[in-house]
Amino acid sequence: MTRFADRVAVVTGAAQGIGAATAHRLAAEGAAVAVVDLDARRARAVADEITAAGGRAVGIGCDVTDAGAVAAMTDQVVQAYGGLHVLVNNAGITRDNLLFRMPLPEWEAVLTTNLTSMFLCCQAVQEHMVEARYGRIVNLSSRSALGNRGQVNYAAAKAGVQGLTATLAVELGPFNVTVNAVAPGYVATAMTAATAERVGSSPEEHQRAVAEHTPLRRVAQPAEIASVIAFLASDDASYVSGQTLYVNGGAR
Repeated sequence: MTRFADRVAVVTGAAQGIGAATAHRLAAEGAAVAVVDLDARRARAVADEITAAGGRAVGIGCDVTDAGAVAAMTDQVVQAYGGLHVLVNNAGITRDNLLFRMPLPEWEAVLTTNLTSMFLCCQAVQEHMVEARYGRIVNLSSRSALGNRGQVNYAAAKAGVQGLTATLAVELGPFNVTVNAVAPGYVATAMTAATAERVGSSPEEHQRAVAEHTPLRRVAQPAEIASVIAFLASDDASYVSGQTLYVNGGAR
């Protein structure tokens, strides 16, 4: 498929997991991809994988919580590729703790990285999308937005992502810019592996426990989330906007 021929995409938090899988998927379908991550070395490594496979990509180090850095990254992408058509806001962290144990810096770090960064990236790219009268923004929310013990900061941020998404769809829709969110359930990533270790389990044991309560009886792989992101970022979803799509194996 070449759904993204002549399209330029930015994927944040793209050095691993869902972000890396999304960068690979968009590039495989023809996009020029900016692989953006706080860790510039790992971002370049993913970009090198894409180019080695015949795609177009550049790795860029960027702190997406820094408005100046986001603006500079956006300008770099536009100058390198001549435009910017797709933004996938995937960067995120966890700092899990129960409410009474959570220090304010852990609350603020998660809200800033998982929500404010999306505001900054959307604000930076909208100028180019509005001018071109074309854009696709996909934000990563989570099943945790519905509430999850020990994740009051993460759940609040991911619920905020859904409100941000719905509002930007209203504001940017008249300029042919769609804005949607994807809310994955449990995905086998480095982040969930770290969560397993924090609760005294191995990633494999943790995944088996989650799978027992999931109708499909397994957890997701990053590529399965990337395929949904790619759909929402494509013209196949040209009349879909302001939506949050849960991708969680049928869990309720």
